[in-house]
Amino acid sequence: MAYRQTELNQAKKAGTRARILKEARLLVSQGGFTAAAVVPVAKQSGIATGTIYRHFPSKAELVAEVFRHACSFELEAVTAATQSEGTCCERLQRAAHTFSERALKAQRLAYALIAEPVDPLVEKERLAFRFAYAEAFEDLINDGMKSGEFVQQDAAITSAALVGMLAEALVGPLAPQVSSYEEQLDERAALSEQEQTHLINEITALALRCVGGKA
Repeated sequence: MAYRQTELNQAKKAGTRARILKEARLLVSQGGFTAAAVVPVAKQSGIATGTIYRHFPSKAELVAEVFRHACSFELEAVTAATQSEGTCCERLQRAAHTFSERALKAQRLAYALIAEPVDPLVEKERLAFRFAYAEAFEDLINDGMKSGEFVQQDAAITSAALVGMLAEALVGPLAPQVSSYEEQLDERAALSEQEQTHLINEITALALRCVGGKA
């Protein structure tokens, strides 16, 4: 009976933690990491503020976990594209398209993950995920060199530069230079579907040029 009770308690804790992360991610998608403060996250989750601290020692720890949680989905999607069927050129284009399209579909969240000023703990996570993205592209670039689709190059350097290019190419469209992101949304017209398609196509073509590939 005691063992069963322990199982139930663990399941309850896991469910509460999952709910906290889900609601915190929603707040980040609406207002960035500054919106994921402990009090609003607790309110959104329907729990007491103290319950947050039983799962996360500080706001920084909470935000870092939200960052990992959100980034893991994006990394998984891009990595799957790099490992999909087709030529290396097609896989690279698919990965760059996936990265760009997903960012433009969730602009506030994408801006937070890519460029929003964050706590050093979260910045450490951001760097770790950049390395993870680079590793996925590095494997693909090595495949492309073996198949003769990409020019010979240092795959580690190119993959790191490719990740930086993807992020930097989207920062401007996601967040023009206004004093706050909320004002940016108010003061600029959203990219039209045609403009988004053009941007994605340009980024995809640039990714291919980075490795010396041909469409």
